[in-house]
Amino acid sequence: MLERKIVENDIYVLSKAFALRIVKLYKFLTEQKHEFIISKQLLRSGTSIGANVHEAKNAQSRPDFSSKMNISLKEASESSYWLDLLYDAEYINKEAYDSISDDCEHLQAVLIKIVKSTKHQ
Repeated sequence: MLERKIVENDIYVLSKAFALRIVKLYKFLTEQKHEFIISKQLLRSGTSIGANVHEAKNAQSRPDFSSKMNISLKEASESSYWLDLLYDAEYINKEAYDSISDDCEHLQAVLIKIVKSTKHQ
């Protein structure tokens, strides 16, 4: 589970930690469960969150920053869908699902706050 004590503005740390969990889950799913389709989709969306957050650090403008954070939020939402599907298809157990899904929800909540705050400035 991602560390909840990290300050919310450190979305860079949160998104990278989540991406690492996604990479490890992808490795498990492909090597142990021989699942390649859904896990690849999750790998793409789950790692894209951090990539877009990282790009936002060097945004050329506030609208550019906001756009990157919005994309990150969309990718987090997509990741949530793939996690649900993997759980419902019984590729991951409830304990693993609850843990990583909670992290995804936390990431989405932080991104929503960032997106809302950049719209009002």
